[in-house]
Amino acid sequence: MSSEAITPLNVVLLWHMHQPEYRDLTSGEYQLPWTYLHAIKDYSDMAAHLEKQAGARAVVNFAPVLLEQIDDYARATRAWLEHGTPIPDPLLNCVVSDERFFTDNAERLKVIQACLRINEDRLVKRYPPFENLTRIARQLSDPDSVRYLYREFFVDLVVWYHLAWLGETIKRENPVVSRLIDKARGFDMADRRALMEVITDVIAGIIPRYRALLEEGKVELSMSPYAHPMLPLLIDFATLHEAMPDAALPACPRYPEGEQRAQWHVERGLQVFEHYFGQRPVGCWPSEGGVSDAVVEMLDGYGFRWLASGDTVLKNSIHRYGEQAEGVEPECRHHAWTLGGNAIRLFFRDDGLSDLIGFNYSSWHAEDAVGDLLQHLHNIRNHCSDPADSVVSIILDGENAWEYYPENGYYFLETLYQRLAEAPEFQLTTYSEFLARPHLKTHRLPRLVAGSWVYGTFSTWMGDPDKNRAWDLLCDAKQAFDRHLAEHPAAADDDELLRQLAVCEGSDWFWWFGDYNPAGSVQEFDRLYRLNLANLYRRLGQEPPPELAEALSMGNAESAVETGGVMRRGQEE
Repeated sequence: MSSEAITPLNVVLLWHMHQPEYRDLTSGEYQLPWTYLHAIKDYSDMAAHLEKQAGARAVVNFAPVLLEQIDDYARATRAWLEHGTPIPDPLLNCVVSDERFFTDNAERLKVIQACLRINEDRLVKRYPPFENLTRIARQLSDPDSVRYLYREFFVDLVVWYHLAWLGETIKRENPVVSRLIDKARGFDMADRRALMEVITDVIAGIIPRYRALLEEGKVELSMSPYAHPMLPLLIDFATLHEAMPDAALPACPRYPEGEQRAQWHVERGLQVFEHYFGQRPVGCWPSEGGVSDAVVEMLDGYGFRWLASGDTVLKNSIHRYGEQAEGVEPECRHHAWTLGGNAIRLFFRDDGLSDLIGFNYSSWHAEDAVGDLLQHLHNIRNHCSDPADSVVSIILDGENAWEYYPENGYYFLETLYQRLAEAPEFQLTTYSEFLARPHLKTHRLPRLVAGSWVYGTFSTWMGDPDKNRAWDLLCDAKQAFDRHLAEHPAAADDDELLRQLAVCEGSDWFWWFGDYNPAGSVQEFDRLYRLNLANLYRRLGQEPPPELAEALSMGNAESAVETGGVMRRGQEE
């Protein structure tokens, strides 16, 4: 059969780029380094693959609060290069400053512990000099043990940590990075400045590169609400029960003025997105794929043409409302859907294929992994009555998976884009391109069973005692906020106050609470959540309540959750 006679199956790759606000908005100092580390590794590498492959297409989704942090890092690192201004990230500042190496032994130990938060198999063992440094570092467990370490140990450790975190395309193409890797040890201040220049250029280039890809038509850019809140729960806690009827709710009956807050996050997100990319997005990945009837109606009202969510949300909705649905095919659910009378189209993640990339293929040879993925796509195509009307949505975290792959997923991503672009049986596309096709068939749901991409429920964010307690503390803070606005109406225009509240409403804090997550990560996010709530009270001119000085959740020191808890599978095993 000639390629002209083949009707290709549409395939969309959606990479979700998201980090919560890691800054203490009062001091401006970053509390955790993950935004800039993923910028120099994953955001940069993904852009490079899309730039390189002629037939590559993808949807890249950004959380607006992430865009603001990338921009802030770019300005901060440039300020150091031009004026010597300290960088407001303690770990990144160590690349060019010895201050923390000599402050006290506790600070020296923090530097060491920070540099051990790295994938040992993929990012450490690849470089014997770095592996030797980390072997020494792992033997140090208290402040006294670092007393006798020389300055050179810390310098080499910090430089290597950042060299290891750099994206694979940078390591292969940047001569400064190649020289530093070859030098291996004894890095001087000229080396450290050269590394900071590379880091600055990479971070400063992230947003312009994706904007250029957007303007070239190689990517479609979409957004999540501003600070990545769980919209259905902000609007109505009772949506938890649609997929989990017996789950425990917080003591607070509902989030005060939650619908207005959800609207604020959407509107602020649109403003930030347009500021950086020059146009409004037509697509939305609601935070964590969290949807409900009310969320769909809200996003439709803002003019979005499409949104995406999880496969189990669709399955649950068909199971409950299938008799009233239109266009349901038992063997193929890979379509654009509408909900009730809304114009916005809904797409649903293929959990099986997405999770294969997120969790399984990292240990496979790239050709075998992509070959297996294509075989699954062939099977899907064979089960869809009209491939031209069908679209397979492969949606996953665009950041955390790649450190588990050899060379940051370099060979896998290169092979994936190339083979999908070349295969006549498949059409690599974007949602907007797919929706622009004439005579698209209607597949309609009367209602949704509210849920997220994780298991089709909100169990990752509510229902657990620790998570519910965190919601109650947020409700208390929001009530204090509302009382303050009633007494001081002008505060409604206080942008710093509104941003602080928005950060507290982010979904990430609730993700981490619970005894199934690793203790170290839980305690970090617990501390940062309580810091944000305390900062909100202080901006209101109030003393934070004493319970914010006490840990909400401790996590589990014995936790063996996959990927350290930073990713989840779409369906429970």
